[in-house]
Amino acid sequence: MARSDAPTRLTDRKRAAIVDAAVAEFRAAGFEATSMDRIAATAGVSKRTVYNHFPSKEALFVHIVDDLMARGSDEHATPYRADAPLHDQLLELVQRKLHLLHEPDFADLARVAIVASLHSPDLARQLMALLGQREHAMTTWVRAAAADGRLKAHDPAFAAQQLESLVKGAAFWPQIAMGQPPLTAAQRKAVAESAVAMFLAHYG
Repeated sequence: MARSDAPTRLTDRKRAAIVDAAVAEFRAAGFEATSMDRIAATAGVSKRTVYNHFPSKEALFVHIVDDLMARGSDEHATPYRADAPLHDQLLELVQRKLHLLHEPDFADLARVAIVASLHSPDLARQLMALLGQREHAMTTWVRAAAADGRLKAHDPAFAAQQLESLVKGAAFWPQIAMGQPPLTAAQRKAVAESAVAMFLAHYG
């Protein structure tokens, strides 16, 4: 039994090594300058092994972005609770979002994705398709709170997008597009509290 499981475990370890190597290479060199050869060398596997797991560099990059997006779309991480104050729940959700936005991998790969999409319409289409397939945890939460009658949001997806914009306008786009430094813990706290207050003032 152990013998038959070994190849699967080895395959999983190699796949994880490839993904980790790709993240490092994309962050360091960008999408265009990163090659499957470099990824294979960094992962310590053959180029053929890389292609056995991922048919192209684009497919590998999309897999990485999809994994990052999954961290922000897990509705089970911060589910809506009918018996808890809206403010406290939403503040927790926004703080989780801010934590994700400040992860080095997320910020660096977001820059890579934006630049790569400008040069590759096909990659841009694949990334947009991913966005369409996932419902963010924030949207899920707003939809549930509206269905429970505790939010006046006739279009929960639009309301959640407005909340996302409040957060990203201070804690994502200035850092990604204009090279501003990441927010301090105190600044993130202020952004979260003000965004939640503004959202609930309108929809609460």
